[in-house]
Amino acid sequence: MSLSITQRAADHVKKFLMGEQYKGLRVAVKTTGCSGFAYVVEPAEQISDQDNVFESCGLKLIVDDKSLDHLSGTELDYTREGLNEGFKFNNPNVKETCGCGESFTV
Repeated sequence: MSLSITQRAADHVKKFLMGEQYKGLRVAVKTTGCSGFAYVVEPAEQISDQDNVFESCGLKLIVDDKSLDHLSGTELDYTREGLNEGFKFNNPNVKETCGCGESFTV
């Protein structure tokens, strides 16, 4: 079980977190949306005993046990398409996504 991040995404996160006292980037899933799950990405202020920590491109990715079941093998990228930019999850566990692309099913 693992999680990774592309260099482009890591560079974006490092710029965003620069000068702050965060432990890394927390990546999780929450139950929501029309397909069942949605991704959560936020700065991690703490690392608990229930967290899994993966190092990729010089960045700590922090994932709780429950989310890891849905995120194992995922690569986190950062893309820019036209006027839109944001994180893109290359998640091999996804069976289908909703029409708006905001939620997914595993």
